[in-house]
Amino acid sequence: MNKTAAIFTGNSNVSLSKEIVKYLKMPLGKALVTTFSEGEIQVKIEENIRGKDVFIVQSTCTPPNKNLMELLILIDAARRASAERITAVLPYFGYARQDRKDQPRVPITAKLVANLLTNSGADRILTIDLHAGQIQGFFDIPLDHLFAVTTFVDHFASLKVKNLVVVSPDVGGIKMVRAYAKRLHSPMAVIDKRRISGEDTEVMNILGEVEGKNAIIVDDIAATAGSLVEAASALKRQGAKDVYAAITHPVLSGPALKRIASSAIKKLFVTNTIPVEDGKRHKKIKVLSIAPLLAEAIKRIHNEESVSCLFD
Repeated sequence: MNKTAAIFTGNSNVSLSKEIVKYLKMPLGKALVTTFSEGEIQVKIEENIRGKDVFIVQSTCTPPNKNLMELLILIDAARRASAERITAVLPYFGYARQDRKDQPRVPITAKLVANLLTNSGADRILTIDLHAGQIQGFFDIPLDHLFAVTTFVDHFASLKVKNLVVVSPDVGGIKMVRAYAKRLHSPMAVIDKRRISGEDTEVMNILGEVEGKNAIIVDDIAATAGSLVEAASALKRQGAKDVYAAITHPVLSGPALKRIASSAIKKLFVTNTIPVEDGKRHKKIKVLSIAPLLAEAIKRIHNEESVSCLFD
C-alpha cells in the first residue's frame, strides 16, 4: 500500500483495524472519534487526506446505532476533507436480518442502512458473510462481499479432525454449508426446524447421515445461540460424536454464553468481525482473525486488482 491510501477506524473494533494496518505495514489514520457530554458523536480527521483512497473500518455491532452513526459521520468527514474515494469496510453489517417485509407494516431496515451509507458519501462497500445475499442489491454503489470460509477451513485442516460432516442449522444455510463441505471433502447434513417464536425453535428432522461422525455446524450469526444449541443437541441425539460450530459473527447477546457453556458444543469457532471482549470469553470459544482476508481485499481494491480470487 502506498502513501495515497489511508485507513481509519471508529470505536467498534479498533483491535481488528490495528491488525489490518499491521498486515499492510502502514500506520492507522489519525482521527478523533468521541462523544460530547450529551451523547452527540464528535469526529475530526487529524491528517491531510485530500486526494487519498480512504478506507473506514467499522462493524455496526453492539451498540449498533452508535457504531452506525460513527461510521456515517466518519464518511461525511472524509468526503468533506476531499478524499478521492471512500470505502466503508463493515466486517459485520448490522441490521442485515431486517432484509425483507415478512409481516405487514414493517420496514426493510437493511435497505435503509444501505441508503444511509451511500448518501453519506461512501463510494464502495466491503463486507463479510452478509446474512442475506440479496442485500448486495440494496446498494447502488460497488459492494465486495467476502466469505470467511477459507479462514475456518484452514483452521479445521490444521486440527486434523477425521470423519467430518458439515451441518446447516436450517434450510436457508445450504449454500454456505455446501462451500464448506466442498473444501473439507466432507458430506453435509441439514437440520429441518420449525420456529416457535422469534428466538425459540423446535428441531424437527436431520436430513443426512450424522451418526458416528464429528459434526461442524456452520452459520453466519450467533445471537442468543438458541438455534445453535438446539442443533447441537439434535445432532447428539442422532449419534454424532463431537459437535463443533463455526460462526462468522459472534453477536452473543442475552443468554448466549450460558447456553453455549452448558451445551453439547465441544468448541465454538468465531471470527473477530465483532470483538469478543472479556465478558464474552469462554473456554469453549476460539477466535480466529479475519484481518489477513480484509487486508488483502483492501490492498487489491486500492491497487485496482481483482478481489474475486479471494472467494476461491
